[in-house]
Amino acid sequence: MPDRITLTPSPADRFTFGLWTVGWKGNDPFGDPTRPALDPVESVERLAELGAYGVTFHDDDLIPFGSSDSERSARVARFKDALDRTGLTVPMATTNLFTHPVFKDGGFTSNDRDVRRFALRKVIRNIDLAVELGARTYVAWGGREGAESGAAKDVPVALDRMKEAFDLLGDYVVEQGYDLRFAIEPKPNEPRGDILLPTVGHALAFIERLERPELYGVNPEVGHEQMAGLNATHSIAQAIWAGKLFHIDLNGQSGIKYDQDLRFGAGDLRQAFWLVDLLESSGYTGPRHFDFKPVRTDGFDGVWESAKNCMRNYLILKERALAFRADPAVQEALAASRLDQLAVPTAADGLKALLADRTAYEEFDTGKAAERSMAFEALDQLAMEHLLGVR
Repeated sequence: MPDRITLTPSPADRFTFGLWTVGWKGNDPFGDPTRPALDPVESVERLAELGAYGVTFHDDDLIPFGSSDSERSARVARFKDALDRTGLTVPMATTNLFTHPVFKDGGFTSNDRDVRRFALRKVIRNIDLAVELGARTYVAWGGREGAESGAAKDVPVALDRMKEAFDLLGDYVVEQGYDLRFAIEPKPNEPRGDILLPTVGHALAFIERLERPELYGVNPEVGHEQMAGLNATHSIAQAIWAGKLFHIDLNGQSGIKYDQDLRFGAGDLRQAFWLVDLLESSGYTGPRHFDFKPVRTDGFDGVWESAKNCMRNYLILKERALAFRADPAVQEALAASRLDQLAVPTAADGLKALLADRTAYEEFDTGKAAERSMAFEALDQLAMEHLLGVR
């Protein structure tokens, strides 16, 4: 059993929050806000008190849409002062291309060319601010890039426009000499009926068609993959395997439904356990970013309680995952399940040797091999007992 880790978060844990998370006012399609707006400076101060490492933002979270240049400068100055006082960093930023009615048909893929040009200029302006504040990752979520009816969007052409947009943004970053990478955030639906690049797999395939694929990775969100009925941990593992996990959004979700944005650890707890186990064992060094919504039934007491518990739940699951991996019984169960054999190349001796090996086919005893138990049930029960804290 490893030494118990502290459940008190610190900046070393690299926990980050979006201004839009703790600042969510509790409004939804069926109800008005239940909390007043939260000053971004107060968000920075309270998150720092809770032990967070950083804060992220959409441009409109920090600077209301349509603000004058003087208003913009004043708000940025206040925000930078709060960062300097608290020591919080800005590892990531993004652009809101989904709230204002002008984006009702999307930003990068709107059927209106002038809207697409405005969207690109809006992103470029915020990229400059992101770099000024120290961000190294720029997330792109195309929440309105999609359709509700088949004739409304020529999907191959829309993907051409999406590629054009990301290629232009890549050109801008390179020409400016910015040390910045893009992370595409997939989501299957909501607010559009069907959103382009709906899953991690779609985004990974799209990236390979870009002019500078090395500049682009993914920002998987736990709930978004689960909304599509997928195993979020498997999706994130594939992003890691591809070298494309540039950022991650952690939250909770209970099955295939609307985007719940529960605090991390709520919803599918087993998936949360396996995800923390993956992140802590894979060498991922980026922020552990929480993209959740504090429940609308609570006041600001619930906002800060849920932010605190996102971090606490991650640390609890980290401790449980480390204990699981260190347990001798687990190591024996892993050996019984032959996980060590999976790491051995199937045909390191080459195709010629494989074809010449009669034990690989002609003399292979399929009946005997089929009788082998994989012993997965005992292994899974050990994981359950560690997760429940009884081992």
